Amino acid sequence: MLMVSTAVSAGLFMTQSNETGIVSSWLATADTGSISKPTDIRRVADEGTDGTGLDGLARDIRALQQTPAKTERLVQAGSIVPFQLSQMEQDEAADAGAAETQAEPAPAQVDETALRYFAAQGDTARLAAEIARLRQLYPNWTPPADPLAVPQNVDRQLEGMWALYAQGRYAQVRKAIAERQAAEPAWEPPADLLERLDIAEARSRLVNASQLKQYQTVIDLGATNPLLLNCSEVDVLWRVAEAFANTDRAQRAVDAYRYILTTCTDPAERLATLQKAAAALPYDRVQPLLALAKQTESGAGEFDSIRDDLARRFVAQANEDPSLAVAPDDVDRLKASARGDGPASDALLLAWYYLRRDDADEAAVWFRRARERDDTADASQGLALTLLQQGKPAEAEAVLYPWREASEDATATYLAATANFLAIDPPATIDEAILTRMAQAVIAERYAPSAQQFGWYARAFDQPQTAVQWFETALEWAPEDEPSAYGLALTRLQLNDRAGFAKLQQQWAAQSPRIADLATTPADGRPSRPATAIRPAEPAARPRGAAVAMQAAPAATAAPVAAAVHSARPASCASRLDPARLSAPAALQRGWCLMDLNRPLEAAESFDAALSSGNRNIREDAAYGQSLAYLRVGLTDRAAVAATQAPMSSTRARGLQASILADRAVQAFQSDRYREALLYLDQRAQVQQEPVDLLVLRAYSYMNLSRPHDALRLFEAAATTGNRDARRGLADAKAAVGLN
Repeated sequence: MLMVSTAVSAGLFMTQSNETGIVSSWLATADTGSISKPTDIRRVADEGTDGTGLDGLARDIRALQQTPAKTERLVQAGSIVPFQLSQMEQDEAADAGAAETQAEPAPAQVDETALRYFAAQGDTARLAAEIARLRQLYPNWTPPADPLAVPQNVDRQLEGMWALYAQGRYAQVRKAIAERQAAEPAWEPPADLLERLDIAEARSRLVNASQLKQYQTVIDLGATNPLLLNCSEVDVLWRVAEAFANTDRAQRAVDAYRYILTTCTDPAERLATLQKAAAALPYDRVQPLLALAKQTESGAGEFDSIRDDLARRFVAQANEDPSLAVAPDDVDRLKASARGDGPASDALLLAWYYLRRDDADEAAVWFRRARERDDTADASQGLALTLLQQGKPAEAEAVLYPWREASEDATATYLAATANFLAIDPPATIDEAILTRMAQAVIAERYAPSAQQFGWYARAFDQPQTAVQWFETALEWAPEDEPSAYGLALTRLQLNDRAGFAKLQQQWAAQSPRIADLATTPADGRPSRPATAIRPAEPAARPRGAAVAMQAAPAATAAPVAAAVHSARPASCASRLDPARLSAPAALQRGWCLMDLNRPLEAAESFDAALSSGNRNIREDAAYGQSLAYLRVGLTDRAAVAATQAPMSSTRARGLQASILADRAVQAFQSDRYREALLYLDQRAQVQQEPVDLLVLRAYSYMNLSRPHDALRLFEAAATTGNRDARRGLADAKAAVGLN
């Protein structure tokens, strides 16, 4: 195969010897037989695809001096229309070129000096290239059967100029011409030599501009030198296409690549053309070019050898753009490779592809396969994110622990796993060694969400002193974290620490209604009704925009998975201002900042301003944030309306729906509407598994509806988790059914 990136024009005569292969695509005729006699140079050029014919051409030329010239003439190849840089349609350009060809009379004289020179030198590549060039310029011209029969040129100085040109020493050629014109004012250099110098120098300038990424210069040079834009200069066409792609003219780039695939015949060039197009153009622009594939003699597609690589490229592009729909054939190709002997990276590409499309089950399959082939930080982090989305934080923690320090993103994902692991309802019994390593990681990173969850975990297992330490630690790292303050207040009441509780309540009463309401709680710190707010009403904390990032994907995409990830301290947003004056991204950031400051109503206004954005991700985050803000202040109906303001991922939608239904159940219970509370709980159970606190709420609803046997069954199940309200309710239910 030719190294087509170094190919040079059949009509522009650079020094590389691979021109012969390119010429074959221009001069192919119906006669493809082997060379029968050494005298027909035209036939050798026409059969340039046969390497044995060209290799013997030098011997054939030398034999011409002793062998009579063959005089038969072959059918001439038609004129090749170069690629049009203008906006003219290609078929119109082809028609125009054909008309000009038909109207052009046979030239009175064709300069065959170079043809004779290359034949005399035994330069088979340039001889074939010169024949191709002259055929392009003069479609009615017939190559001589014996180039050496052209009258000998006795001009030694001109011979020297041709020799310099053949070596690519164009500046020296210009100098030799100038020196001779100065010495011989009447002498004129051949027009053919000057034209070829102009084109060769233009090509050098175009290549240089391309390498310097001066793309407009590349396009301008191509437009002013149309002889460069044909199949003998595929490298130039590639550079022009690249220039179009990098100047936001994708369709013109497609036109250039299509010209090659519909006009040029060299297999290596065509294959490389498609590879370059796939690298330079978006997915949807490449698909029409793939359709131009020809069949090989074996019946296979000519691009089959690179289709797996193209599938990898396309799926990688889709990982960067979740809206991109990759053809099932490309996905299936990658699956076949991942199942077979393909590299682990194939499975990894598929895993991220499915995770970006909220298909956690399929993503888990491919992440696991990738880890079986090569257990890397990337594969482990991806699997951990998938497990978090599947509600399996314990497994996520175990998978990512060995890689927790591989990168900032891996650390953030691991910490999110610890927070979610600790927040499981009912609380899981975690091995002491795992608790210890989780605690060490949380302390090392000063990660407040997990510190808060350690506090709730300690409370669930009746370790109030430990809970106080964790809640205080969380507040030290994130002083505005209201859920930690609420947990600390509850625990101080439980420990009968009246002084500590009073001080904390004074600090937070203005910011947290629920901490202020604890003043009516009995002295032992136990609510008179089941405590439905042991956990925050919303996710443990809002997602932090850059906390968890996926491969080749924006971090915000992974944020809903790691519901416990949030910024330790918000940016300054204490001053009041009209959010309508802010840009949508700034309003969104301010909304989250205000949520961290526990100013949800102001946050809702900022999120409302961010909803005006045309960016889908910003609108989704704004609608999600506004729903959480209204939930925090108990405005459940407004939260439900806010959730409809923008399409959301399935994970967020389910989470919000569950929170809204839980709030409505609590409100109905507090208003003594127990049947309505049960209805909301039933609806919520269809969305998410019912946690212990809501299970206790359901049991108390049954008690208030005079259904103690139903309540007894639920209290017994909840009491096994250590829930205080469940144990107290169990005693009441047993008394009601006469079991005491």
